[in-house]
Amino acid sequence: MTGAPALLAPGAEQATALAGLHARAFAGQSRAWEAGEFAALLDSATVFALGGPRAFALGRVIADEAELLTLATDPACRRQGLARACLAGFEDEARRRGATQAFLEVAETNGAAVALYLSAGYRLGARRDGYYRMADGTRADALVLTKTL
Repeated sequence: MTGAPALLAPGAEQATALAGLHARAFAGQSRAWEAGEFAALLDSATVFALGGPRAFALGRVIADEAELLTLATDPACRRQGLARACLAGFEDEARRRGATQAFLEVAETNGAAVALYLSAGYRLGARRDGYYRMADGTRADALVLTKTL
């Protein structure tokens, strides 16, 4: 991915590709989303995805509020700025769609993601105790992070 990440078109092939990348990115952490879940989300007029085969962001905008649904980077491609580019692309597209606020949920145990979001200007808004069920059966709190766009 060079430059700004491109918007991704909906469709079964795209949903399958996103599900595969999501499974690689979240292996051993929490449950990966299935292709059918991605397809259903991408069919919504409020949802958008951007990125490419190595990283993507999936978000939605309703009224003036944007939610980052997931952000995934292929483990073999981490530490190359792809997630940061996708996050910036998510914010740009959310603004274009009229959002003035963004929020997301991240497992408190996902240190790299938490660091990325905080460095991008997100701030802790709330905590959801035991929200995520991890692959090993334990639970992790969700941090709800917010940012003014």
